[in-house]
Amino acid sequence: MIRPAVLADVPAIVGLVRELATYERAPDQVELTDELLTDALFGDAPAAFCHVAQDHGTVVGMALWFVNFSTWVGKHGIYLEDLYVTPDARRNGHGRALLATLATIAVDRGYGRLEWAVLDWNEPALEFYRSIGAIPLDEWTVHRLAGDALAALAEHC
Repeated sequence: MIRPAVLADVPAIVGLVRELATYERAPDQVELTDELLTDALFGDAPAAFCHVAQDHGTVVGMALWFVNFSTWVGKHGIYLEDLYVTPDARRNGHGRALLATLATIAVDRGYGRLEWAVLDWNEPALEFYRSIGAIPLDEWTVHRLAGDALAALAEHC
């Protein structure tokens, strides 16, 4: 069962984010707390959204996403920040169902895209994404400003 996340799901979602970070070899980089996620999803101005996969009453997966905008397409889109299904629940259709839910939201709202990033060494994920027709954008390189570099640039404003 796929459904929008509710406040009671926050601890489970934070736990899934931590599991994902461990899988991606970066558990020490997670700063997310229940309070931060509660504010992002359910605060005064929520800018992130989440759907969860539930199996026998337990949250076993999640898709955390936000709305973006493409100037080239001239439409909003969905950026999938994190997709994760617990190892024991994989190969049961939860990941596909989560992505299908986001695709349905995008189509219903007239959005032009559903996009995400995946680590280049994550072959199981890459294979799964290929199986649903996703196309890698090899010509694009993701850039990031964070921490001291972000603060330093902000000082020039």
